[in-house]
Amino acid sequence: MITIFNRSHYEDVLIVRVKSLVPEAVWRHRYEMINEFEHMLTLNHTTVVKFFLYISKDEQKRRLESRLEDPNKHWKFSSSDLKERAYWEQYHQAFEDAINNCSTDYAPWYVVPANKKWYRNLVIARTIADTLAAMNPQFPEAEPGLADLVVPD
Repeated sequence: MITIFNRSHYEDVLIVRVKSLVPEAVWRHRYEMINEFEHMLTLNHTTVVKFFLYISKDEQKRRLESRLEDPNKHWKFSSSDLKERAYWEQYHQAFEDAINNCSTDYAPWYVVPANKKWYRNLVIARTIADTLAAMNPQFPEAEPGLADLVVPD
């Protein structure tokens, strides 16, 4: 089974830090809690792969402008995007610290250059394919006696 989480518990060391929602002593301790949680997952045979999709500030501006210019993309835009953009440097530092504090051998972060979507997709697909190949997943054993069964009319 594959599950994708967008942000998840990393919000507890990003937004709360940038917006000063909790004291530093609270969010800084959460790095250790995240690492312990991810380690517990891996000890229970869950593979954790984390991607940080990095786009430049200029690329973000271009994408936001594109959403405003094309009425078909208006659904992708929120005025709060502009308010959050004002925190670019603070978010950049928070992401860098989260990656540095929570990239481990058992749950690595992959920082993916994402200005070009085709390249982002290639890197992610290759990383997932390599991870799956290393895991060598197998179908579960079938129950015994299936070869002798006949499905009735």
